Parts: sequence; structure tokens; C-alpha cells
Amino acid sequence: MITADAVKKLREQTGTGMMECKKALTESNGDFEKAVDLLRQKGLAAAAKKAGRIAAEGIIALHLAGTTGVLVEVNSETDFVAKNEDFQKFAGDLAELVSTQNPADIETLLNLPLGSATVEAKRQELIQKIGENLSVRRFVRYGTDGNIASYLHGTRIGVIVDYEGGDEQLGKDIAMQIAATNPLYLSRETVPAEDLDRERAIFEAQVKESGKPANVVGKIVEGKLEKFFGETCLLEQLFIKDPDGRKKVKDVLKGAVIRRFTRFQVGEGIEKKKENFAEEVASQLCK
Repeated sequence: MITADAVKKLREQTGTGMMECKKALTESNGDFEKAVDLLRQKGLAAAAKKAGRIAAEGIIALHLAGTTGVLVEVNSETDFVAKNEDFQKFAGDLAELVSTQNPADIETLLNLPLGSATVEAKRQELIQKIGENLSVRRFVRYGTDGNIASYLHGTRIGVIVDYEGGDEQLGKDIAMQIAATNPLYLSRETVPAEDLDRERAIFEAQVKESGKPANVVGKIVEGKLEKFFGETCLLEQLFIKDPDGRKKVKDVLKGAVIRRFTRFQVGEGIEKKKENFAEEVASQLCK
């Protein structure tokens, strides 16, 4: 019997997809080392040497089909590879696949068929061809009975918005607003209580340390919270297309309702490796 732990261990060691690992263990009657050899023979485990390298570049792919919108982030190690036609086609194919198949998670997506092979097999094939670690990091799919707006800033920032009412231009303007300002929340009402409590505590500590009289601390903290809402909540932000800089996003909706939105930016949250070429050269000389 092939256990889940064995599959997980083989996957971690070789960087190969779950289904391929399971097949290799089955073919080798559970012999771990033979399974590794089988994967190497198939050229799948060779990509494992690159699996530890940080893939923080890449592209955001967008796919729209009626009232369904999809964003997918596929990462590479260098911006140069992100411009590769095969890489871009792979990302675009994934976005379309997510739109039509609606996978539950990345693991499910990797095991879906893409042409003559699975997504994971195609990924491994592309790694072999390009010579860099490539990863399918995340995706989001909106299916709605309302409207979908989208915006791509090159291939590095992508936005989709699910909204009701208003026209196509309003949707585009809101999507561009989100791309430019990166709001964390939709409205002040949707800020999680723990986030709000943390900000309030920080502001209170700042004001007290400044030596302000106790009777004005509360008022100053509330003012800081208003600024926080204005910067992080989409509906409270100043509308970037207002020439006078006075209208907020909520003022231009005119009855339209923004239900939800997602903004992806390539590599956000990934800790990139800091190259120190002097240390690298020194280490080579010491060998």
C-alpha cells in the first residue's frame, strides 16, 4: 500500500508532482530509492535541482469569459524568462483552464489535463526547456450574476472586480483605482476587528509617547484611524480620476455596488534572495 506520507516525502525530495510520485512508488512496489530513480529516468526529478531556487518574477495572466473572470500568477526566477512566449502561453492556458474547470486549489489545478499531459507535467517540461524554476503560485476565479471588470498593468499587476450596477467605464475606473492604490479592504466595515484593534493600539502608543494631554489622545487617535481608512479601504479612498481630488470612490458609484475585488502583483510577499557577488566570488576562491 502506498501511503500519503511516502508520496509527500518523495514529492518534497524530488520536487515532482503528487500523481507522478504516486505512480513511481506504485511501479517500484513502494521502494523509495527506486521511485527516485524512476523519476530521474523520466526526466522529472531533474527539475528538483532547480526547485529550491526562488521564483519571484513572472507574470499575471487574465482570462475573461462572460461574467467569469480569472487571475493566475505564474512565477519564474528572472524577468527575462517572464517575457518568454512559451512561458506566457503556459500562464494564459492556465487562466483559461481555471475559468472552465474551476479547480478547488493549486494541487487540483496541477493535476488537470492540459493538452496531452497534466499541468504539472507541462510545468516540468517547461522547466527543462527554459532552465529555471517555475511555479504556479495562486489563482482567483470570480463567477457572478453581476458584472466583471478587469485591468492589467503590463503583466505584473492584475485586478478583477465583481460589481453590480453602473456601466463598463465605471468598472474599468474602479479596477484601475485598485491597481494604482492597492487597497487592503473594501470598506471600513470590512476591516477585521483584530486589524482595527492593532492599528488603534499603535496609534494610542504613538500619541502617548508624543506627550499630548490625556484629554486629546482619543480625538487624535480617531483622526489617525480616519486616515488609515482613507488609505486602505477602497470606498474611502480619494478617486484618482477626480481632478479636484475631493471625491471618494464611494461618491462616484451612484448606486453601483462593489461586491469584491482581487489584486495580484507579481512576487508580492515572496522574500527575494539578495545577491552579494563579492561574497560569492570569495567563496569560490576559498574552495
